[in-house]
Amino acid sequence: MEQSKPHGWKRGFFTIAAGQTVSLIGSSAVQFALIWWLASESSSPMTMALAGLFAFLPQLVLGPFVGVWVDRLKRKTVIISADLFMGLVATVFAGVFLLGRPPFWSACLVLGIRAVGNVFHTPAIQAAIPMLVPRDQLVRANGWSQFMQSGAFMLGPVLGAAMYAALPLPVILLSDLVGAVAASVTVAVVKIPDPPRSGQELPHFLREMRDGAAVFLRDRRLFTLTLCVCVGMIFYMPLSSFYPLMTSDHFQATAWHASLVELLYAAGMMLSAAGLGAVGTIKNKFSVIHLGLLGLAASTLLCGILPSDMAFFWPFAIFCAVMGASGNLYGIPFMAYMQESVPHEAQGRVFSLLGSMMSLAMPLGLLIAGPVAERFGVPLWFFLSGIVLFAVTGVSALLTLRPRGRDPQ
Repeated sequence: MEQSKPHGWKRGFFTIAAGQTVSLIGSSAVQFALIWWLASESSSPMTMALAGLFAFLPQLVLGPFVGVWVDRLKRKTVIISADLFMGLVATVFAGVFLLGRPPFWSACLVLGIRAVGNVFHTPAIQAAIPMLVPRDQLVRANGWSQFMQSGAFMLGPVLGAAMYAALPLPVILLSDLVGAVAASVTVAVVKIPDPPRSGQELPHFLREMRDGAAVFLRDRRLFTLTLCVCVGMIFYMPLSSFYPLMTSDHFQATAWHASLVELLYAAGMMLSAAGLGAVGTIKNKFSVIHLGLLGLAASTLLCGILPSDMAFFWPFAIFCAVMGASGNLYGIPFMAYMQESVPHEAQGRVFSLLGSMMSLAMPLGLLIAGPVAERFGVPLWFFLSGIVLFAVTGVSALLTLRPRGRDPQ
């Protein structure tokens, strides 16, 4: 397998990562344009909350079942099929726009259908990386991957804003298909080993999902951290639906200002990922994870207390950059710890289950955040999110940062 070759893994890893980066540029440009269209046309937190709800429900409903199939099918086939599916969905919606102005709910529906492909794609990619990368290089590889993805997230919104100003939305939607084809080609040319499987009998979903959940229960520190993060994400994740409204309504800014927020958020992610990629190995991953969570808590809370004056847009943009950096500071070591400690043959189920747990946080949060933001304003939700993140980070640190628990190396 590739893990036996100290340097041979890099070519395959970077080939796939480059293709995924191109795909993300197209996807993030399309998503920015579509979300900005919803925000500027509706000016409604409830509409934005509904869009976020549709985007996350497929992971919540399908995630545990999808993980079983990801562990049974060839991961290369799953990745390529999911990429092409998402590109085709955007292409079909482009055709709908050509027939006339679609209602807002149709955009929410497209976000939900497209998310079905992502339910398969994300755990398959996460489970494929440990099959290509040596165990002691996973932090470095995830850092490099996030660095490239952050670059895509930086370029995507800027490209989306430029395209939104110059092109009709149907043309913008087609860029998603171009990126999907590029990503599929790069995956197709790389040999991705699959873990050994005990048999080809039909899956027993309940038993195999239970086996995936048992991985969390066996590692008490991982279970505690994951549970605390999920509670925090109930408040934090709805913010992704409210960023455009902070820019357009709270600060009365333009689409270019909104793209700048996205660019600085991604720049923070990129800087953090580059630092972790340079470090390579982190002995005490849980300490770094909690440092990242504290950064999320502080920057979110500070965004919530900014006045609506346009002069305070710039501190908001800087705090968003800190959020992006903090997200990778906790997310990259968290992912590397799981990739190291979870058996390869169970990683599809475990990553899908993690995605479903996070996705459960999104609709729960939106059910509360939508009405609260509609009534009291979006900044209040930023402030509440910061308070809750401080609380859950403290609880997790008290229960997990103990010398007797060591990271698997």
